[in-house]
Amino acid sequence: MTQPFVSSFPIPTREQWTSLVDAVLKGKDFERTLVGRTYDGLRIEPLYGKAEGVAPIAGRAPGAGWNVLQRVDNPEVGQAHAQAMRDLEGGATGLQLVFAGAQGAHGFGLPDGSRETVAAALDGVMLDAIHLEIDLSFACKDASEAIAALVEARGLQPSEVSIAFGYDPMGQMLMLGGLPVAWPQLAGMFAGMTRSLADRGFKGPIAAADGRIVHAAGGSEAQELAYAMASALTYWRALEAGGFDLDAARGLIGFRLAADADQFLTIAKFRALRRLWARVEAASGLAPRPIRIHAETAWRMMTRRDPWVNLLRQTVAVFAAGVGGADSISVLPFTQALGLPDAFARRVARNTQLVLLEESNLARVADPAAGAGGLEALTDELCGAAWGLLQELEKAGGLPAALEAGLLQEKVAATRAEREKAAARRKDAITGVSEFPDVREKPVDVLAPAPAVVAAPMFSGVEPLPAWRPAEPFEALRDAADAMRASGGQPSVFLANLGPISAFTARATFSKNLFEAGGIAAVSNDGFARADGATDLDALAAAFRASGAPLACLCASDDIYGREAAEAARALAGAGARRVYLAGRPGEMEAALAAAGVGGFVFAGMDVVAALRDAQAALG
Repeated sequence: MTQPFVSSFPIPTREQWTSLVDAVLKGKDFERTLVGRTYDGLRIEPLYGKAEGVAPIAGRAPGAGWNVLQRVDNPEVGQAHAQAMRDLEGGATGLQLVFAGAQGAHGFGLPDGSRETVAAALDGVMLDAIHLEIDLSFACKDASEAIAALVEARGLQPSEVSIAFGYDPMGQMLMLGGLPVAWPQLAGMFAGMTRSLADRGFKGPIAAADGRIVHAAGGSEAQELAYAMASALTYWRALEAGGFDLDAARGLIGFRLAADADQFLTIAKFRALRRLWARVEAASGLAPRPIRIHAETAWRMMTRRDPWVNLLRQTVAVFAAGVGGADSISVLPFTQALGLPDAFARRVARNTQLVLLEESNLARVADPAAGAGGLEALTDELCGAAWGLLQELEKAGGLPAALEAGLLQEKVAATRAEREKAAARRKDAITGVSEFPDVREKPVDVLAPAPAVVAAPMFSGVEPLPAWRPAEPFEALRDAADAMRASGGQPSVFLANLGPISAFTARATFSKNLFEAGGIAAVSNDGFARADGATDLDALAAAFRASGAPLACLCASDDIYGREAAEAARALAGAGARRVYLAGRPGEMEAALAAAGVGGFVFAGMDVVAALRDAQAALG
């Protein structure tokens, strides 16, 4: 019911809003200033109206929560079992069994798919009371049969258990650089294995159209969606060729997507997948049915430095996946990039979901994004972009042929290059890493350190998609700085603040964040202004020498630079500075400043990674 107080206000038009915005912009271009773009080129408008005439997208049953899954990835099976039991007792409603070499293994995973390993890992687990999501690999492909045998050995009806078996040959093709046999032959084997499980009563999904590999490699949302759709079509055709009815076959295919900290794009991505697959079903002469989607928080957004910030990123990702309609969610523990997570990290990963489900009641509303203008527009645009790419993959002969031709990999590589550029320039800020780093952070416990990643494709014929994190270049710089300290060096920069505090604070703060992102500690001060307002250069030089810092960075306003920067740079060089930087763009002063000894400039929009590598080289 509309309240009289609210209804008494006139509803402004977009034209009225635009006129006010134009007055504020004062001639600046509206598109360049206020309209954003995703990596797919989709528009992000500054304002959206209500979307009229839309209905919720069918997904989870209305009011039903998603399954809270916990990863089982400890290579020591006894420990994996103990962890799984604690997780189930602590509120998890399912388990994600991660086997070595799987997409989600990240260097760990259950060691093999033998019946002994599976039985030990699931000893005492009530398989008919939870959901199991299986992260398979070629090396551990026998795990699916071992799990099926365990179900039957316990006298359970296969139709009464909820197991997503995770057959995903396309994902393994992209991980390993090819397949052990040509796809037409493997497709028959895939259909036969699926038939074996389906005929015994397992409902599935048995195959997994898993888009996580594209996301982890730096791909865009549309690329992840198109790949998942193309995978599902590949499996659907293989099942039909293997004798399955189309209607029965579609129920044997599930989907997996990554959920990251871009809240609105993640919500739109999960909604778009349901719309896209419904269109495929309708085109195949079938009435659309809700698909099953598993979400995992994204590997790509994880950081090794200041890993506590991962907790915030994961909370946003779980929120977005839940609102977007995921049927089950697993959370990478916040220390996953550092190594094998301990009990604390696992508990926090589990409770992140439980708080949103049980305390925030996030699942009570079916498709809460329905009708929201911004989210509906993003969903529509993602559907269009993903559908266009899916058509390209289909025109190339289907996904196997497109992967052999490198069509998808080339597009993902281009997007990754754009992401690398944006991260290096801090356009895509990484809190705790490229922004607001903590050079004095304390180590975080893990059960075992992450193993070194060796990119060695097992097969040939397909360009693999390696996992990647935007934080990696900054982490490498931090590691180099730590090694320098361990060997007795002092990777630090003296902030040479000129003028009053109000004149240098902004640029001093900027410079501190920038240098410390590379592990170069900033030594700050309150400036060296004399009573007449000019800088005491002798005091500046003495403070620099006392700091022990090898580098110096001038920080002040432009007008003070014009009066004092050159002399201050000479004083610092004379005091022994290996390199003097200046915070800000030099403009017409560049030649004079360089002649005075300024060896570099730091400013917003620059390639920070390149600048920090240069600074570390100056440190020796």
